[in-house]
Amino acid sequence: MNKELLEYLSDVVNPARLALYNKIIENRTNYITVVLEDIYQAQNASAVLRTCDCTGIQNVHVIENRNKFQDDTEVSMGSSKWITINKYQGFENNSLEAIRLLKKKGYRIVATSPHSNDVELPDFDMSKGKVALVFGSELPGISETIENEADEFLKIPMFGFTESFNISVSAAIILYHLTDKLRNSNSIKWQLTDDEKVEIKLHWIKNTVKKSTLIEQRFWDEKGTINQKQT
Repeated sequence: MNKELLEYLSDVVNPARLALYNKIIENRTNYITVVLEDIYQAQNASAVLRTCDCTGIQNVHVIENRNKFQDDTEVSMGSSKWITINKYQGFENNSLEAIRLLKKKGYRIVATSPHSNDVELPDFDMSKGKVALVFGSELPGISETIENEADEFLKIPMFGFTESFNISVSAAIILYHLTDKLRNSNSIKWQLTDDEKVEIKLHWIKNTVKKSTLIEQRFWDEKGTINQKQT
């Protein structure tokens, strides 16, 4: 049914814009997803969203413990319209809720934090399965919950006196490197399924077409009329 709805809504989209959707969707992936845990500065969170869109990451998981997620649109450049943001708030342990859900979906939980058993970015193995990259809050880093639940730890090699990159810079370096690995792989199935493509293109159209809710309602009304005639 979603495929029929997509075809219906596509009729109101500019052909050039629709062609752009179809081009970009081929480079979208859910093989990598990003988890932002309790990010304090809106500029950092928004910069990560922009990087996710630019590197083809579709899903971002936002954990709100002490800090509420805010999108600085001047930084994100409207990228929140194109990616899917999943929020975790109001649970007894938002971080644990997010991690458990991602593990059920088959993701390896990879914390981007220095650790005794960490792997350097160039050596990270993408072929072992889907990856959920967790970026922690600016000062404290990842929570104890994430540290305990993580399957692997990843770090960017450093060659200076400063201990770490800014979170938005770290995300940009890691995501560019890992998505490049995916696209140059002949064995990893990183592309979206047909059903995922339909769902995401619906998401894009609904977020960008004026009065899309009314147009969608017209589709369901027409569908209901057809079904009544058939019965």
